[in-house]
Amino acid sequence: MYRFSNTVIGFLNLFTLLASIPIIGGGLWMARSSTTCEGFLQTPLLVVGFVVLIISLAGFIGACFHVAWALWVYLVVMLLLIATLMGLTIFGFVVTSQGGGVEVPGRVYKEYRLEDYSPWLRNRIKDPDYWRTIRSCISGSKTCAKLASWTPLDYLEKDMSPIQSGCCKPPTSCNYNMATAVPQDPDCYRWNNAPTLLCYECDSCKAGVLEDVRRDWRKLSVLNIVMVVLLIGIYSTGCCAFQNTRRAETDYPYGENRMTKVRPRWDYYWWRWWQDKREQLY
Repeated sequence: MYRFSNTVIGFLNLFTLLASIPIIGGGLWMARSSTTCEGFLQTPLLVVGFVVLIISLAGFIGACFHVAWALWVYLVVMLLLIATLMGLTIFGFVVTSQGGGVEVPGRVYKEYRLEDYSPWLRNRIKDPDYWRTIRSCISGSKTCAKLASWTPLDYLEKDMSPIQSGCCKPPTSCNYNMATAVPQDPDCYRWNNAPTLLCYECDSCKAGVLEDVRRDWRKLSVLNIVMVVLLIGIYSTGCCAFQNTRRAETDYPYGENRMTKVRPRWDYYWWRWWQDKREQLY
């Protein structure tokens, strides 16, 4: 039983060690992708991935080399990790539950409004320092350069990514040919034809970035849920392996009484003294 349990937990930790690689890869993909410039959700994912990698290595060593303290640390950290991963997944679903595009009549693409997204995401994206970093990322990714060769017919027939729809063109409702001033979307006045400006300061651009966040995070949340279920199963098996490892350190087989000495009660010494006296008399 001891060898079986520890072999199982050893193989399971080897598996989670390998399974942590997709989590780290997912976070790195979000950080390095040329079309996703959001950075405030992949950082926790990278942290969780590296923590899974480290504790899986500790659990593997503890189970295979009979190191009880390593397994104890492994179980404590694993419990905290499960709680953190569950909280992170729930948080991601909550903050990305709102949003989505608005259909544009006569167009294939959708447009996005900043007010449709959760307050937490809106406040984060409106931070000037943070938005400056995202804007530089979008500008450097050449995402809008792909639309430079589009014809008016292409705008009617082709789809766009959320960032292209929000950052690379003015809102479709804008009308720049009207002789009289008519109230329009504020983004219509933020639009500039200069390739370095375009609609990078528009609310629609910020909404396009948040839509990318929403889509990417929901994809990665599926991976997080699978990892939580897997980690719960491994944690249960790890508890059995920890008990087996502690038992093995005592050099007693399972089920054998390990009690060699019992401290007698106070009246035991009095009884023994009385017995010795009687033997001396008789």
